[in-house]
Amino acid sequence: MKNHFIAVVLLALVPACTFSPGKTDRLEGTVLYSDTIQYHPVRIDTCGAILPWFSSNLGQSYDTCLMLVWNFWKNMEIDSNGLKYYMNHQVWAPHHDMRGVGGDQFAMALSSWRLLYAYTGDKALIEDMRYIADEYLARGLSKATDQWPFIPYPYNTVIHSGLYDGDMRNGKNYTQPDKAGSFGTELINLFKITGEQKYLDAAINIGKTLASKTRQGDNDKSPLPFRVNAVTGEPGSFFSNQGTGEVEMQALYTSNWTGTLELFQQLQTFDPHNADMYKNAFVTILEWMKNYPLRTNKWGPFFEDIPGWSDTQINAITFAMFIMENKELFPDWKKDVKGIFDWTYKELGNHEYEKYKVTVMNEQTVYQVPGNSHSSRQASTELWYTALTGDTTFKTNAIRALNWATYTVADDGRNRYIRDDVWLTDGYGDYVRHYLRAMAAFPELAPDNKNRLVSTSSVVKNISYEGTMISYETYDAKSTEKFRLIKRPAQIMAGGVRLQEMTSSEVDGYVWTPLARGGILQITKSTPHIEILF
Repeated sequence: MKNHFIAVVLLALVPACTFSPGKTDRLEGTVLYSDTIQYHPVRIDTCGAILPWFSSNLGQSYDTCLMLVWNFWKNMEIDSNGLKYYMNHQVWAPHHDMRGVGGDQFAMALSSWRLLYAYTGDKALIEDMRYIADEYLARGLSKATDQWPFIPYPYNTVIHSGLYDGDMRNGKNYTQPDKAGSFGTELINLFKITGEQKYLDAAINIGKTLASKTRQGDNDKSPLPFRVNAVTGEPGSFFSNQGTGEVEMQALYTSNWTGTLELFQQLQTFDPHNADMYKNAFVTILEWMKNYPLRTNKWGPFFEDIPGWSDTQINAITFAMFIMENKELFPDWKKDVKGIFDWTYKELGNHEYEKYKVTVMNEQTVYQVPGNSHSSRQASTELWYTALTGDTTFKTNAIRALNWATYTVADDGRNRYIRDDVWLTDGYGDYVRHYLRAMAAFPELAPDNKNRLVSTSSVVKNISYEGTMISYETYDAKSTEKFRLIKRPAQIMAGGVRLQEMTSSEVDGYVWTPLARGGILQITKSTPHIEILF
């Protein structure tokens, strides 16, 4: 569980009214120097609602925070065993905190850096993704002869050993299958970017193990366990306080299966020989998710450092995003998503900052402290819901939650959890992606002083932002991209053929939507190579 210390939060007044695309990012902001959140004085709009600390321009503020965070991560020190600091620790501290990595730390980083690369074109992001994946695969997999073979271990039980060999609570040889599924999905995305077969092979090995172990679940058991001994196959455990003392319980349940579902979806294409096995496992987990957590709201556990049961925002909201990305699988998807939102606000909504007209999100039921990544995750998912449905119920608070979460980022890129530490999960891999997803839902939230790709239905293999041209290549020939651009392009070339301006994005061509400054470009194409000329 996160450590506690007191952060000074002082006072505020005043105004953001509602988010209006093309207008809110130009509101004047008042800085309340007597009121501080984390690292910064509070900035408010003319309605008294919170604005980002950097400026009253939302897009430029978000972009500034993302670049600060990435540069801090990129320049992190080399540790005593020759690995980057983030390969050994879950918390950054000047004295080198002696906790090992977070169970989801590497998958989260790969997830965010993939999106950030498409957004910036910084090739250092791809190199960092390779570095993380290569070191983790070389140092952290269960053996081929184990009962659960080729599964990554979520923790380095000896911090500077350079080996990932167990679980933070259960110790050596224990793994968390849900984290393996999420990492496998990101390995497939890395394969799509680099073309390196080793990443796909590792994802297939993870997927085959998870699919072969998938069983029918119930109210007390998910189709795969939360913890398991990879060597022996024995289930792991957690402790629950029941009355007079701690009771050891088998860790047979978690609702964090979105990454694994995505892995099984992809492997039906990439490993066709075992497609039926993946399909059956996918259906088994999906039906369990529909029949249990979606109905019972048992959205735990997730975090490796929690000794007992805890319901979590990440499990619930991540599945809400999965529902929206797979609407055809959920006949009543709007009600399902809204039901998850209602649960998070009831159980985890944090009202400490209501004087700034914002409700933010606590991490989990046993740690009722507002989170930077959790609030931004909630916001980005609510903005997706808004964009898909036209229902603006959650929109204004979502923008304000994004604004609030900028305050945890210091001028040097440290991103510290409120009243806690600089977590390399919450502040980095599980932070950046939510701002980029928010921009994908509403490109108006991207900076208005830069050219930026904000969404793609494929994976961007390479992209270059030059003075008079943006050139990029996607993994899939047929895809749709959205850009926030400083000005209207002069022409767009798809595989050497000029794309035509269209009024609809349903056919190949482009649609230009002007904003107060620049505009939004949507491209629909059937060739991987695109050049945008100015």
